[in-house]
Amino acid sequence: MSSGGEAAGEGAGIDSLAGRFADSASCEVNKPDYRELDLGSPVSPLMGRKSMVSGGATTTVTTSSSSSSSSGSVSGKASASALSDAETLQSAPRRGHRRSASAGAPLIYSSRSLTPNSSISGGSIASSNHHANVVGLSGNICPSGKISKPNLTNANGNRMATLSSGSGNYGHGSIMRGGTSSPKTSNGSVAETTAGKPVGESVVKRGMASLDPEDVKNAGNELYRKGKFEDALLLYDRAIAISPDNASYRSNRAAALTALGRLGEAVRECEEAVRLEPGHGRARQRLASLYLRLGQVENARHHLCYPGQRPDPCELSKLQSLEKHLNLCIKSRKIGDWKNAVKESDAAVEAGAESSPLVLACKAEALLKLHKLQDAEMSLRAISNLPFYSQTRFCGMVAEAYVLYVQSQVDMAMGRFDNAVAAVEKAGRIDYSNSDIALLLSNVKMVANARARGRDLFSSGRFAEASSAYGEGLKYDNCNSVLYCNRAVCWSKLGLWDKSIEDCNQALMIQPNYTKALLRRAVSNGKLGRWEESVRDYEVLRRERPGDSEIAESLRRARVALMGSQHESRNLKPGLN
Repeated sequence: MSSGGEAAGEGAGIDSLAGRFADSASCEVNKPDYRELDLGSPVSPLMGRKSMVSGGATTTVTTSSSSSSSSGSVSGKASASALSDAETLQSAPRRGHRRSASAGAPLIYSSRSLTPNSSISGGSIASSNHHANVVGLSGNICPSGKISKPNLTNANGNRMATLSSGSGNYGHGSIMRGGTSSPKTSNGSVAETTAGKPVGESVVKRGMASLDPEDVKNAGNELYRKGKFEDALLLYDRAIAISPDNASYRSNRAAALTALGRLGEAVRECEEAVRLEPGHGRARQRLASLYLRLGQVENARHHLCYPGQRPDPCELSKLQSLEKHLNLCIKSRKIGDWKNAVKESDAAVEAGAESSPLVLACKAEALLKLHKLQDAEMSLRAISNLPFYSQTRFCGMVAEAYVLYVQSQVDMAMGRFDNAVAAVEKAGRIDYSNSDIALLLSNVKMVANARARGRDLFSSGRFAEASSAYGEGLKYDNCNSVLYCNRAVCWSKLGLWDKSIEDCNQALMIQPNYTKALLRRAVSNGKLGRWEESVRDYEVLRRERPGDSEIAESLRRARVALMGSQHESRNLKPGLN
């Protein structure tokens, strides 16, 4: 090559170096440092972009490779041909400046908006990826290597890459796609949040801050649909406070109260809604459904078949079925068919009256008559928070009085005599003209007095008189297991073991799991030398009270005595000739 050519080459080289120096030294306002992130991270794989040269018939495809190390170095590199082709595109506008792959310290992005799907005609680069994304967020560290170009494409869709705060499955500072990770609940599901706060809390705050009752109601509806009934109720209260004469707000409040099991309050809200707006179909439908659950057939029919309203066929069928089973239940009670009364009570519950105090009380009374005291008491416990209605009658009694009537009988059977007297006295005040309640009140008072007198006599050692007092009480209630057991103790103190066993048997027939009667019978059988029966009772007691040392010792002695009696009986058996 000639010296002139060499001089020209050197001049061109000097000019090129000067231009490159000037380019690298030029500073434009807010021009970010960026790199071609043609790498794939194991935490957040960043896919390379696809570009093509328009008019130059040259297509450049940059693909991602393996993960960069923790130091930020790039392990994946584009092919030499792709790099050389990209360097020839002098007419393509460049934002920022190139740095050599050997550059030292990583760069920090300053966030700026980049326009996806950019195209450059006349030999420039045209992006073929329609899901270009911005990954250079403000403050993010760019690993060393090539500076990224704008409109960096992402094969994973239009999602932002961010730094993790340390929640979820990412460590603090890790790069994540799709924004911040969603917080998890204790069972691993994604918790609903808004701006870092639970959805319910944010909706409640929004609703409570609003003065528009419709906005408040809509916020309550949103929470109701999510199953947050307490929060929904709070907002419905707020809407009613703003607009107290709106029937819809009352009806919605009734729905929330129903979901919380507060049926009495729900009924009152629905009644207020139909008072404010008699033609409010939703409120009447809810009221009919509530009355069905409470076993109020006539009230349910009134609202279900209200003039101008088409009754729900399903609810109407439930109403007819409930009415049928309630009538059969009342009929069975009148004739004393207690087994069928239990059956029809269960059928009424299946028909929809699962919260009816009258149905549950009828079942409890039938179970009591069948000597299933524990089941009867369990049935009554479900009535404690259910509402009563004074206009309703059952078997000739006011509804609430009937429930107290049954409660008194159960209390007396369980030995809670003072509670039994209080319950039936309250029933008499509610339905003072009912003869059945008056008769029960007289009997309960006589039994309670007999039990108190017998206890006083027993404490003073007058066992014969105490047994007579308990016998007087049994004249008024011949199915009282407590009185039978108390008299059995008196017989045992008098040494009348057979009578003691007889009264224990009566008590256990009424209440099979009555441990006091079982223990007294075991002792009495032992006194009579009936060790086999005694051991059998002690074994039952041992299973029911495994930690009772006295029962364990009594069982051991009874077994020893049984073995001795069996050995003695074998010795007394005559031998064979």
